[in-house]
Amino acid sequence: MSRTADIDLVFACPVTAGAVVRTLTGEGWSLQEPLGISYVVNNDDLFNWQSTSTDRAAEVLALVDSPTNVDHHVGVCIYHSTAETGGQLLLYAGRSHCSFIPTIDRRGLSGAAGLTDMAWYLNALVPPLLALGLASYKARDLAD
Repeated sequence: MSRTADIDLVFACPVTAGAVVRTLTGEGWSLQEPLGISYVVNNDDLFNWQSTSTDRAAEVLALVDSPTNVDHHVGVCIYHSTAETGGQLLLYAGRSHCSFIPTIDRRGLSGAAGLTDMAWYLNALVPPLLALGLASYKARDLAD
């Protein structure tokens, strides 16, 4: 049995990946994850993730935030090096909705490691994102 965990985030106004990453940087998050920097521009419905070196962060954010990509789903991986966990941050067309999916060393609950420690992720993501106009969220951890 596998698990699916994600947090859907809804903003009052459209946001950019760059704004989200900059806001989360103050809380220990960054684009630099164990594989470098990972990103996707879903302009072909294939979700073909790419990896690049950490010195290309500005280029990656410029690409995913480009006005030519506003009608496409885009994403970047974010990583919290102190907590040694992270995941995919997907921004949907229009940019007022996004999802965080804990795919990098997902934190399990103490005493129930099969379940995702959603409280940790919510506490690490929601308070800083309020400054960007976060209006609501929905967290799920489901067995497939």
